[in-house]
Amino acid sequence: MPSMRKPAAGGLVYSTDSGRMCPTCRQAVADCRCGQPAAPQGDGTVRVSRETQGRGGKAVTLVRGVPLQGEMLAALGKRLRAACGAGGTLKDGVLEIQGEHRDRVVELLLKEGFKVKKAGG
Repeated sequence: MPSMRKPAAGGLVYSTDSGRMCPTCRQAVADCRCGQPAAPQGDGTVRVSRETQGRGGKAVTLVRGVPLQGEMLAALGKRLRAACGAGGTLKDGVLEIQGEHRDRVVELLLKEGFKVKKAGG
């Protein structure tokens, strides 16, 4: 008995020229911009704050509102972590640097030409 399944939606998934393909825009996965906003949101001011809540009392420096995306934001995070001699991560467009480094981070961001404010206490 023949199967009554509908054909799979999506189309091209892999190309020998460029590898994996995005089913929505049909671009190579590395070039896909489907899930990314067109421009960063905000007022152009980078805000640097310190947070300890939910981290077992350990301080983390947070950098929000950086008008960069993707690899450029990750590279900035790497430079800041190296300058502070600390670890950290990039989560949802927010740079997290382990430890209390607000003054150092503000100084470095000002040197890079960003408009910076200290946020929080």
